[in-house]
Amino acid sequence: MFNSIRGIVSSKNIDSLFLLCGDIEWDISMPANDIQEMSLNSECRIFTWLYHRDDQMKIFGFSNEIRRNTFLELLKVEGIGPKGAVKIMSGITQTDLEHALENGDLNRLEAVPGLGKKTAQKMLLSLKGKLIQSAESTVVSSPYNDLVEALVGMGYDKKSATEALVKAAASLDADTNMSNSEKEKELFKDAIIYLSGA
Repeated sequence: MFNSIRGIVSSKNIDSLFLLCGDIEWDISMPANDIQEMSLNSECRIFTWLYHRDDQMKIFGFSNEIRRNTFLELLKVEGIGPKGAVKIMSGITQTDLEHALENGDLNRLEAVPGLGKKTAQKMLLSLKGKLIQSAESTVVSSPYNDLVEALVGMGYDKKSATEALVKAAASLDADTNMSNSEKEKELFKDAIIYLSGA
């Protein structure tokens, strides 16, 4: 129903972010890692997923499409609901989660707060290879494939380069006055900043 919401970050706490869009302020549940990327009073784009039951409606948000895809994959694991998926994503970085799943690192998954051994085992069985494929599908559909390849040529791995460009694009989309060439230069510069951890 909603793919994303753009607005001004009006407030944030440990597990939710408030986004002001015109006269409406949205209360969006998000992983702590994603919330930390957002600055107060800045404009941002949040990728969303709507949870709707007879007695409850809640919007879950993510800093980019890769993060939302991770959330949706976690929901496919038996015993993990929306709140549990957000808690897992708050307790481990995207890169660490992908590495743990790909390497079968059960100990790393069990170290995530609130994640028991049985659920961690189910995650390994259900998600090995899935998050990598999800990230790769984002690369394939990305309009910035040339920029990804340029970053790979500089020594960055493809997943990290893609994630950095997704983050950069999310913060840049608001400026519609830039030419495509100017946008690409700005995205490339911002992506390198994200990758350097600055």
